[in-house]
Amino acid sequence: MKITNETLATQLNHRSIRAFAKKPIAKEQLTAIYEAARHTSTSQFLQQFSILRITDEAKRKAISEIAKQDYVGGNGELLIFLADLNRNAKIRQHLGQDIARLQTADLFFQAVNDTVLAVQNALLAAESMGLGGVVLGSINNEPKKLVTVLELPQLTYPILGLQLGHPAQSPQLKPRLPLEFTVFDDKYPADFSLAEFKDYDKLVHQYYDLRDTDRRVDEFTTQIGSKKLAAHKSSRDEIMAAIQDQGLCLD
Repeated sequence: MKITNETLATQLNHRSIRAFAKKPIAKEQLTAIYEAARHTSTSQFLQQFSILRITDEAKRKAISEIAKQDYVGGNGELLIFLADLNRNAKIRQHLGQDIARLQTADLFFQAVNDTVLAVQNALLAAESMGLGGVVLGSINNEPKKLVTVLELPQLTYPILGLQLGHPAQSPQLKPRLPLEFTVFDDKYPADFSLAEFKDYDKLVHQYYDLRDTDRRVDEFTTQIGSKKLAAHKSSRDEIMAAIQDQGLCLD
């Protein structure tokens, strides 16, 4: 028997929305999204994330240029989710305590976990209200520039962006990897053959073939084998330096 309910239906119907109507998200909806993020699971109850709502047009334009995506900063809300160790550092300093642990990779990655989970909760909350959204890893195309644009203090770092709004498109569901490739009992498989991906490649090929925008026809394995994962220099390679410039991961 297939299990279904309203929450599962929302999750299984997820698709990235990149075109939004020129209609504002109601204040009450935005507050509900913030509350969903606020109630996300958090490592050690440290609550190491914050949200920047970007309303300044100059900043929205600068972030769009960094992301190299026109829809970023367009219609709808642009939220930047921060790994935030600054708040707890300030608390410790007020209490006369050192902040050394907050500058370790361990605590930073705990903050990253908090932040990513909050993004997912926020997006699910938005989708449950009939809104749409897209997660923006592209904000880190130019990490150091982004930190400057956002005027971030030490011990904070932008992990992901989230563009939310009223959908102005209804894209197809993109076929995800079947469970046999992502769920294993007790032990990770030692190896697999490329031929095992044949049926999934056909699904992905069909998805791109039928999609009404961006006429690329492609398969999953050919994407993984493409030049985007080949050895090359990228502005995103500055991420670790930008993180350390923020006083994080110093161990």
